[in-house]
Amino acid sequence: MFIQTEATPNPATLKFIPGREVLPSGTRDFRDASEAAEVSPLAARLFDIDGVEAVFLATDFISVSKRDSEDWQHLRPAVLGAIMEHFMSDAPVVTDVEEEQAGDESYAEEDADTVKTIKELLETRVRPAVAQDGGDITFHAYRDGVVYLHMRGACAGCPSSTATLQQGIENLLRHFVPEVQAVRPVM
Repeated sequence: MFIQTEATPNPATLKFIPGREVLPSGTRDFRDASEAAEVSPLAARLFDIDGVEAVFLATDFISVSKRDSEDWQHLRPAVLGAIMEHFMSDAPVVTDVEEEQAGDESYAEEDADTVKTIKELLETRVRPAVAQDGGDITFHAYRDGVVYLHMRGACAGCPSSTATLQQGIENLLRHFVPEVQAVRPVM
């Protein structure tokens, strides 16, 4: 099994591409070992590696984030080994079938058309580009001209995420949806 590794804009995160399906659809974001142990044997195995801080699963890749004090030179081989061992074992990636939900979406009923356009732009133009960098961005809320987005995977905690939000996503949404005044992350 050959697993490709790609750098992401977030120096604390690497993207691992196993060349096979990771999840059939959606994404899963794990920020601690106890959460992962409940639903994902793969994420739990990765959290067993000292220095792993977060695991993000997508349809065809895995993003792993490390603690700042750790070095990828030492962690990368262990992560590659854990991913390879997991797929060779034929264990499931996740034990539940529910796709992770971003949480309750929030917007006023009169903004439904605006939100529909925002979500379509996110789905067709933003999410594919962000997935290339090992992350995901999903809609959370729209209030008073402000779009609130969940940032996951390599996007969470990335030094360039503010620039991505303000210069990329905000400009795109403002261009197509004049009602949008700002874009903010949801932690």
